Amino acid sequence: MTESFKAFVVDEQDGKVTNQFKDITIDDLPEGEVLIKVKYSGINYKDALATIENSKVVNTYPMVPGIDLAGVIEHSDAHAFEPGEEVIVTGYDLGSSHYGGFSEYARVKEEWIVPLPKDLTLEEAMIYGTAGYTAGLAIEKLERNGLSVEKDDVLVRGATGGVGTLAVMMLDSIGFDVVASTGKSDVEEKLKSLGAKEVIPRISETDNKLLGKRTWQGAIDPVGGESLSQIIKQIDYNGSIAVIGMTGGHKFDSSVFPFILRGTSIIGIDSVYTEMKQRKHIWRRLARDLKPDHLHEIKQVIKFSNIEDSIKKVLEHNNSGRIVIDFEA
Repeated sequence: MTESFKAFVVDEQDGKVTNQFKDITIDDLPEGEVLIKVKYSGINYKDALATIENSKVVNTYPMVPGIDLAGVIEHSDAHAFEPGEEVIVTGYDLGSSHYGGFSEYARVKEEWIVPLPKDLTLEEAMIYGTAGYTAGLAIEKLERNGLSVEKDDVLVRGATGGVGTLAVMMLDSIGFDVVASTGKSDVEEKLKSLGAKEVIPRISETDNKLLGKRTWQGAIDPVGGESLSQIIKQIDYNGSIAVIGMTGGHKFDSSVFPFILRGTSIIGIDSVYTEMKQRKHIWRRLARDLKPDHLHEIKQVIKFSNIEDSIKKVLEHNNSGRIVIDFEA
């Protein structure tokens, strides 16, 4: 490898955040047992937030953002991994307190690494990224709680976001009838082409009823906020909601009625510190039964040098699909 390589570095001085490409060396990387030559990464909303002031994403400066990466092991001090192996790293402290994927090389802890599953390419792993992994984890936990293709529809909120889009595609791929909820008025045909049976407007209002009409057997919810209470009221008997995000806020009010009269469950989804055995299991599912035939339709591949323009689009909510950084493009 070369003595120096490029990384996209976020720094702070006198309260002002700066972003720029820098030439760094292996010695600049944080400690870890495994050095990875990064082939692909992806731009998540969290990554974009890491580049602005007062985002609370970055714990220490300077920082290389990028909560996802996929690449080939360059050097390993860990017995479990050998040079040349293709691997995935998502979550943990990557991109927040440990240099992340926006770099030509990354050094990480061995316990963060997932071997690339058979039937999945490095590029496909980053089309998924944390968003796809989170959607897969939510589906797995809902299934364990009784979600079944033999029952009624499944609601996916925030259906045009990363988690939402991939959740729609995955659920459809394994036979579920999916109702996609979105605040965007011009995406109905697109969501239906990705697998939604029905597209409904954003659910934002709540009423004073303690229970509503039983409408969905389960839901995947990256939105949260007060409107979550309305979803809870409309889940069918023994149904469950996988709560993933809080784009709509971090608080909601609810009575105990849906929980004690209908057996409703709320399942929290944490994709950052998932136990490794389960993490590997979900990635294997992403390579097989959860893998949509049209996964590549939602990718937008960019060069590493074009990362700033794409980050701006993400911050302005002016992008669609999954942005994949190809370091060799």
